[in-house]
Amino acid sequence: MSFPKIGVIGGGQLARMMAPEALNLGFELHVLAEGPDVSAARCVPDAPVGDYKDLATLRAFAQGKDVVTFDHEHVPNEFLTTLINEGVNVQPRPEALIHAQDKLVMRAAIEKLGLPNPAWAKVKNVAQLLAFGEQTGWPIVLKTPRGGYDGKGVRMLDNAEQAKDCEDWFAHGALLAEDKVEFTRELSAMVARTPSGETKAWPVVHTIQVAGVCDEVIAPAQDISDETAATASQAAIRIAEEFGVTGVMAAELFETPGQGAGFVINELAMRPHNTGHWTMNGSVTSQFEQHLRAVLDLPLGETRELGVTVMKNFLGGANQDLFSAYQAALAAAPEVKVHSYGKSVRPGRKIGHMNVVGTKTQSVAELRERADAVASLIRDGLPETA
Repeated sequence: MSFPKIGVIGGGQLARMMAPEALNLGFELHVLAEGPDVSAARCVPDAPVGDYKDLATLRAFAQGKDVVTFDHEHVPNEFLTTLINEGVNVQPRPEALIHAQDKLVMRAAIEKLGLPNPAWAKVKNVAQLLAFGEQTGWPIVLKTPRGGYDGKGVRMLDNAEQAKDCEDWFAHGALLAEDKVEFTRELSAMVARTPSGETKAWPVVHTIQVAGVCDEVIAPAQDISDETAATASQAAIRIAEEFGVTGVMAAELFETPGQGAGFVINELAMRPHNTGHWTMNGSVTSQFEQHLRAVLDLPLGETRELGVTVMKNFLGGANQDLFSAYQAALAAAPEVKVHSYGKSVRPGRKIGHMNVVGTKTQSVAELRERADAVASLIRDGLPETA
């Protein structure tokens, strides 16, 4: 029997990080890349460049693949349905993926399941937005249903006057209005599910956002009640089962101690996710290996943590020559594992992350300091000497 051929639509860092796991398992990984210099194209031998919004391109890429999966959720659902009708094994399937593509669909589905949801409404104009704000109370959050990520497509509205300035946001259709949840911190509950229905969950983690972008993850989340952690994992598994998710799914949560279940569901992602990067060094099975196992309907790997892990993203900064800082950065904290995405440096762009797994004698604060020190050296470069 030959080893399977896996097609990944999208050539970003998530596809790139699937490559070593596929290599270890003997799988052939193929990537449909947005351009010749995208992250995954630099390390995957077969990475044809093509437009994922073109059906003919998708058909050609899917030919001969045992399964087709994703680096992002932006492929038109109607094209995926066409591919499935033509015999292509697409995982996750479009009827699941729509819940990560469209926040209005997601909110309605979570409400139907009776899981923790903020107050929300589909609003088609400023008048409806104002009515929602008056009913719920200010402040509220306005979101574009599709395409938003890392804080994009989100607007905080403190009062009616700010809401009146949102007329241009309705140019492309209805929007999602939500109550602004009062929360203590953000969490992520990650699970994986196979087409035959096996599920596994990783420990619930604490995520720290800066300017709408994930900055750090602490895994497992510290000082969370056993009940809240178990209920959050159970909610993520139920979503995966009820929506028919296959592969890895992240449920991003707001922690609300003493209120309801202790959390509210924020957003979903149906692919490997930034909040799961810690698993590359801190779990028995990484999210990238697990995703490949899941979409091929293979038995899932163990998800136990190997200690307390801190994941720290590093964004583009002053240093254009990242490698020039490696000597000092790697010497500063030899236990820190650096994962660079092979991207050109632009201010604010995610260009890599690092993981540090704690020993029994290290505090979380110490782990955070060591990860941040390495990230700062790589991002900013060596300090100039007089």
